[in-house]
Amino acid sequence: MSLPRKVTVGVVGLVVVALVVAAGLSMFLVRRPLPEQAGTQSLSILGSRVEVVRDARGVPQIYADSDADLMRAQGYVHAQDRFFEMDYRRHVTAGRLSELVGKNDAALAADQVVRTLGWRRVAEQEWEQLDQGTKDLYAAYADGVNAYLRGREASELGVEYTVLGTSITLRDIAPWDPVDSVAWLKAMAWDLSQNFNAEVGRAAALRPLGEDVGRVEQLYPDYPYDLNPPIIDNAPAPAGRAAPAAGSATSGPAAASGPAAASGPAAASGPAGASAAPAGVPEAGRGATLALAHAATALDAVPTLLGEGDNIGSNSFVVSGQHTASGKPLLANDPHLALSAPGVWYQVGLHCTEKRPDCTFDVAGFSFSGMPGIVIGQNADLAWGLTNQGTDVMDLTLERIYEDGTYLRDGARVPLEQRRETIEVNGGDPVTLTVSSTAHGPIVSEVLPSTGVAGTVPVPEGAPPAGFSGYAVALQWTALTPGRTAEAVLALDRAATPDDVAAAAALLDAPAQNILYATAAGDIGYQSSGRTPVRAVVPDAPVPSDGSWPRPGWDSRYDWQGFVAPQDMPAERNPAAGFIVAANQAVTARGQGPFLTTDWDEGYRAGRIRALIERRLDEGKTFDVAAMNAIMTDDASPFGPVLVPALLQVDVDDDFVAQAVDELRSWSAAGFPTDTDSAGAAYFNAVWSALLQLTFADDLPASQAPDGGARWLRVVQILLEDPQNPWWDDRTTVNVVEGRDEILRQALVSARHQLTNSMGKNPRDWTWGRVHQLRLEHPVLGGPTVPEPVRRLVNPAPIGVPGGSAVVNAMGYNAAARDELGRPDFTVTAGPSMRMVVDLADRDASTWVAGPGNSGHPGSPHYTDQLRAWARGETFPWAFGRDAVEKAATETLTLRPPANQ
Repeated sequence: MSLPRKVTVGVVGLVVVALVVAAGLSMFLVRRPLPEQAGTQSLSILGSRVEVVRDARGVPQIYADSDADLMRAQGYVHAQDRFFEMDYRRHVTAGRLSELVGKNDAALAADQVVRTLGWRRVAEQEWEQLDQGTKDLYAAYADGVNAYLRGREASELGVEYTVLGTSITLRDIAPWDPVDSVAWLKAMAWDLSQNFNAEVGRAAALRPLGEDVGRVEQLYPDYPYDLNPPIIDNAPAPAGRAAPAAGSATSGPAAASGPAAASGPAAASGPAGASAAPAGVPEAGRGATLALAHAATALDAVPTLLGEGDNIGSNSFVVSGQHTASGKPLLANDPHLALSAPGVWYQVGLHCTEKRPDCTFDVAGFSFSGMPGIVIGQNADLAWGLTNQGTDVMDLTLERIYEDGTYLRDGARVPLEQRRETIEVNGGDPVTLTVSSTAHGPIVSEVLPSTGVAGTVPVPEGAPPAGFSGYAVALQWTALTPGRTAEAVLALDRAATPDDVAAAAALLDAPAQNILYATAAGDIGYQSSGRTPVRAVVPDAPVPSDGSWPRPGWDSRYDWQGFVAPQDMPAERNPAAGFIVAANQAVTARGQGPFLTTDWDEGYRAGRIRALIERRLDEGKTFDVAAMNAIMTDDASPFGPVLVPALLQVDVDDDFVAQAVDELRSWSAAGFPTDTDSAGAAYFNAVWSALLQLTFADDLPASQAPDGGARWLRVVQILLEDPQNPWWDDRTTVNVVEGRDEILRQALVSARHQLTNSMGKNPRDWTWGRVHQLRLEHPVLGGPTVPEPVRRLVNPAPIGVPGGSAVVNAMGYNAAARDELGRPDFTVTAGPSMRMVVDLADRDASTWVAGPGNSGHPGSPHYTDQLRAWARGETFPWAFGRDAVEKAATETLTLRPPANQ
């Protein structure tokens, strides 16, 4: 995984702001956007009085007499604390970032790709499909945002506008539109649905490996069901969906029906040693390979808003009352996403003063600024968490393009659909873009000028068809079909029963999520969600037709055959074990339920969580909130038990290296912890990075360098059992064939020298937290092209953190990354964006934390006031009931309609 990409601005005018900062006049500019959070304000949009009660960390709990006023107030407080973030997000999702930040190559590339994908166009179509009640609440939210914007200039909304205004012409802030909120769902779905990375990875690895499909598939091993159980690990549920009584058990997906039953996926891998290529590639040769590479380059230009790569996942687990001290369930969740400043989440509560038909919410949790409702949290009847399901919802299709603007489809030439988009550039000339689409989706391999390939790539050997231009790549993605996810969020906020959760999940089209829940009545359960393609088995296909490889767009046999019906998605209620773990592992046992994907997370986090739960139960202990939090912050490495025994068996005849190897022995004896003080963790991770480079760099293109996540742990785990596997051999050495032990020895030596250079000669002085650090960056002003005074203002100071990739405390890093001196860079790229535990017996005993803080204003004390607690694995009390909220209150803002209204 590449480091999270940031769209930055680099302009001479920023020096002005740097001088202002140096002159000591910055406090006015920085503090000017800070909102009033106490007192009374009059808002004409309100139907009645609203109270906004904030605690010591600036988290608002909102109380109102109607749903509409709750949403108006939520829009208002989001705009108070996070408007620049909201504005940035809506510019990204509309393909209008160049309007906000000016002439900038990265911004323009992002706009071109997002316009090609048509996020905003799809959001506008979705808006028309929403039910009227949802539209009314989204409109009420927009009214609240606009009430805050009214009468305020840009510099009063965020210091970012002041900085940008030194180099570009600031335009009037456009009113918030409800579709701006809906469009954010496309960005959320994008970052959590990038299955195309695995398709591109397989295709990119194929040619360097001599078109050996079997060897490529060794890099994408089957899910290890024997090591890490799936979420649902028992027989399919009986027919029928009636909700069981608390304590009763039903589990497993219903049998697939319709197209799902008739056309499941092919096997996950091709025949061992097969010599073939992705369908279409054998005849296309380098032309199709280039088209795929250019498609990947274009798609990589989309800014990372939530995260990307192997380290994007989450932990969630729920324990029933039979295993808790209180007799009621406990639920934990910590989504692993890209970490930035401000953070992804905004903590808030939405409470009706009295439940009635027009006032239905009593919910608190984690929201996205710019969108109404709560995404993850608890209401009076239910607690729920989300983890990414990883369903394969994206396919890349190779298309044969002709000079007359047609493409091949089942032997006929069909006209491309085309539209023109104009991108406005602040301070520059507009850029016009022509978007072409096939039946499968927009063509993404020719979006950027540097990636246009259709007319320039080599054509098949022999005489090409008349008028044949070349190959292009289209992207088919479920989220480009209008859906009702906007309704799903509000439905979860109001859900009370397992059936309510299932109904909400049926609306959650994209992204596909695992929903884990617990009810006040005592139920626990799991519900799968997401629009899921049904793929046909294509006889005699050179590789699987299950979506794991790019497919030929000219052959409709490979087309999606429809979607799995919501009632056929996997679900489980009240399992006999009394707990459920959903941490991105496989959902069902092999062969059960509808086909979702072959590219699961390998389940090491899930396996560790399950083991910790079972250990506690075996010891006769019950669970409480502290025990749940302890599991979420577990830092034992799954890599150590797999690799360290093999490393310790290697002959090391150099005392200098042996001194470091001794740290691995101590680390092993301690249980492979990855705490910040651990010397063993520092050395092991350096060995791991070196091992991956030594093993794979000679065989794979740089774009496919191992990121060191769970998939690569599984690959190496299998290779360790085969000491002479060709992967171990370094093809760059002459007349030498390396085996496993030689590569392991070289990794030990290399890591020893690397850490000596960076942390000193004595291994006992090494610490993991010194090299494994979180360096939060602002998405626009945080990058290296921005003057240092500005970066210091918006970027929190680096902080050492425990954990690592595939660790339960999943502070992931990219093992392929290198610093400016060529040394491994262990900077955190993704981690627990928040942590929460909900106690269904005592809601006010629940806990939560969200780094770095709730405010998006660098001048606010709440910009980073949760960061150090989050890094240490600590949480804060989560006041849910009104009495607890009042007790924790530090400020109250009263919003009221005008007296004469």
